[in-house]
Formats: sequence, C-alpha cells, structure tokens
Amino acid sequence: MLGHARRRHLRRGRLLTLLLALLATQLGSLVAPAYACGCGALVPGDQQRVAVGREVSVVRWDGAREQIVMSLSVSGDADRAAWIMPVPSRATVKLGDPEILDQLTEATAPERRERYHFWPQDGDWPLTGSEDGAGAAPQPGAAPGVGVVGRERLGPFDVARLTATDPSALDDWLGDNGFALPPRLETALQPYVDRRWEYVAVRLVPESAGTPLGGELDPLHLTFASDTLVYPMRLSRLATTPQSLGLYVLADHRMEPVSRIGGRQPQVTFAGPVDTAKGPLGELAAGTPFLTALTQEFPEPSAISADHELRRTAKDTTYRRVVHVDRLLTVAGIPVWLMTVVGGLAALVTAAVVLALYRGRARRRAAAGGKATPQASQAPQKPQTPQLPQVPQTPHPLPPTTPPGPNG
Repeated sequence: MLGHARRRHLRRGRLLTLLLALLATQLGSLVAPAYACGCGALVPGDQQRVAVGREVSVVRWDGAREQIVMSLSVSGDADRAAWIMPVPSRATVKLGDPEILDQLTEATAPERRERYHFWPQDGDWPLTGSEDGAGAAPQPGAAPGVGVVGRERLGPFDVARLTATDPSALDDWLGDNGFALPPRLETALQPYVDRRWEYVAVRLVPESAGTPLGGELDPLHLTFASDTLVYPMRLSRLATTPQSLGLYVLADHRMEPVSRIGGRQPQVTFAGPVDTAKGPLGELAAGTPFLTALTQEFPEPSAISADHELRRTAKDTTYRRVVHVDRLLTVAGIPVWLMTVVGGLAALVTAAVVLALYRGRARRRAAAGGKATPQASQAPQKPQTPQLPQVPQTPHPLPPTTPPGPNG
C-alpha cells in the first residue's frame, strides 16, 4: 500500500510540473516580443507584442533605380514600435498613396468563370449547411560609427535614414533615440554592415498616446539606386511567427525570384502589362509596363537565408488566375438532377402501372377462355347412322362352259 501511494504521489508531482511548464511557456509567449515583418525587423517596446499579419509591397525597378511602396498590417498591444530596413544605397522616404494598392488589387484580380455540376455539392440543396536620395551630408549628433543622413516625421512615422559601420554603435543610437533594438538584431545586421549598406529606421507612433497599434498602416515610399532588383528579407529570420509576403514587381519584363531563400515556392498570381495610365499606379508604372504579382509563405522564418533578388524570366508569358464559381445545373430554378430523379421515378411508376394493366387483361382473357371450353363439350351432337358390318361375299364359281355342239 505504501509503495502504491508513493507511486501515485510521484505521478501527481510529474503532472503538476508539466502543467507549470506549459503555463510558463504560455506566459512567456504573451510577454515576449514577436518580431514579424516580411521586409525588415519590427521592433516593439519592452514587454509588448506587435506582429505583422501581412505585408504588401510594390517594387519598381528600371535597371538603375528601385522604388518600394510598402504597406503593413499590424496587431498587438504595443503603443509604439519600429522596424529597420537595410537598403543598398542612400534612400529617400515619403508617404505613399494608399490608392495604389487598391488599383493593384483590381488590376490583378483573378478571372471568374462559372462551371456547372449535375449532382448537388456542399451548399446546394439538400446539402446546405450552417456556414531619391543622393548624398546629403550626415547630420551632427550621431554616435561614432553611425551617420544620420536625415530624420523626418511622415504621418504616424518617425523616419531616420542612417549609415553604420558598427552594429553596436547602431544599437546605441537607436536606443538613445527611442528605437528599441533586440540584441540578436545586432548580429543579424552584421552582413549589411560588411557590405556597407545603409538603413531606414521607422518608428511607428499612433496619433493618440497610449493607443495600441493596429490595422493597416499608411504605405511608405522608398527610393534608392540599385543595379539589381533586390528586396530586403534577411532580417525577417528574427520573426517568431509565420510570415506571408505579397510582392508586386513593376519592370520592363516579367520577373522571378532567384531562389526561395528558405520559404515555400513563390507563387505567381498575375503576370501581364499594366493596362492603366491613371492614378498612382499609372504614374509609378510609367516606363516599366510589365507587372508580376508574387506571393510567398515562410512557415519557419528562421530558415530565411538571404534577401530576395529577382531576375528576368526567359519569356514574358502572361498569366492570370482563374477562379471557378461552381453552380448547380438548373432549369427555371429547379435542379436538373431533381427533375431527372423525379422523371425517372415517374417513368418507372408509369411502366409498372402499364405492366400491371396488361397482365390483368391477359389474366381476364385467359379466365374467359377457360370457361368457354366445357360449354362447347355439352352442345348436342348430330345422331350418326350406325353402319352395318359388311359381310364378306364369297365368290361363286362360274359354271363350266359347255362347248357348242354341232347344231349350235
């Protein structure tokens, strides 16, 4: 008994330990920052959460200069946050026009085609269910190893354009100026420091103090010189949640990523010429008339190994997604399958009735024929004359012939 009680006590102790570990994990996930951004590193304040549900960017590249119009949808309990985006050369930053994203959504919308099915599917009755910038001199006030190219307020954004030769010095400057930088981001920036890239640091501050960031933010428009089409993604490996990237590319030809960079295979959702010259899309697309729309998922952001580089495809093949709208085949609002089933049943019933009538008539005829036979046998017959038996006649012998005499 004592041994049994001791084992039961040990099992309860292990269960309690497991529950406490799970609780600690959940609490840790609530207070730990979630760095989630498809283009750079989003940095919330201390003990706060902020995440990017989806990022949509428009990239225009004419072979020498690149422009990025970027829109983020964020959620969390942070009342301020920042993201850091490396760029290969000096950049200018301004607010973008939100209308361009609406135009792109409309321009790349899938083609809808109707197709009809005979038998009902889920949702059909009765299966219905419940349901530019060149060369401004660095401004004073920067720490050694960090150059402040410019700093301005753009709507809800506090934008700083920086150069850095030391990630540690960059860390110090960002911390002193209200940009929180996690320690592991310092190491992640080292490849960009080695390549002498510059940085755009953006601090997101809502208009009302203390209001959590949320919803879709105004787009930012970055412009910088680049002889290759590059979309910074390396810092996204710091994200702790799966990432989703939507990328529109405006260029002279159809473009494609050089590699997956650790995510799933990029999917083309549209490829073709821009058919509008109006609005912000027409203005941005001037001189780069071919539009390629890409989507990519990153289930494990830690696997992201590089920035996205895009290249021209072998052919400018056009493509538009086709979305089939399934509809039940009907005539005058009545499902054809129901008409067929009811018609078939009616035909079977009719055939059964006809067969029953035919068999009934046959039985009546047979019964009538059976009664007529005995009456015919009782009918009077004509008397027949009895025939007498024939007596065989015995032939009489002929008298002997007397030869004639001499007299006659």
